[in-house]
Amino acid sequence: MKPNFLLLASLSALTGVGMGAFGAHGLKTVISPEMLTVYQTGVTYQMWHALGLVGVALIHRQAPNSKLLHWAGYLMFAGIVLFSGSLYALALLNHTWLGMITPIGGVCFLTAWLLIAVFALPNTRSSDHYSRYK
Repeated sequence: MKPNFLLLASLSALTGVGMGAFGAHGLKTVISPEMLTVYQTGVTYQMWHALGLVGVALIHRQAPNSKLLHWAGYLMFAGIVLFSGSLYALALLNHTWLGMITPIGGVCFLTAWLLIAVFALPNTRSSDHYSRYK
């Protein structure tokens, strides 16, 4: 089964907008300003990486056999779940141990962007930019 990164991107953006609205309207008086900032960081990273995942989806359609893009897409989605999800849970539940999960999501984000950068490098082994090496 081929990955459907556009579906993952749209669901990530949909939930990001919902979480943002919930934070802006439902949490102002419920959690501390510090925890609201943590929550908003989760929303911000989720939305930016949902857009990044749209980019992966579009590029992946041009290079459907690219293992780099395949892994980048799944790592970006994993980063959204782990990074933003842990920040939401931390802000809402106030369990500080959840903060240990956040860096794992950050590493997923960084690795996804690195894989996209490697994919974008000119391929010196072949004149075909979308060669089997990518």
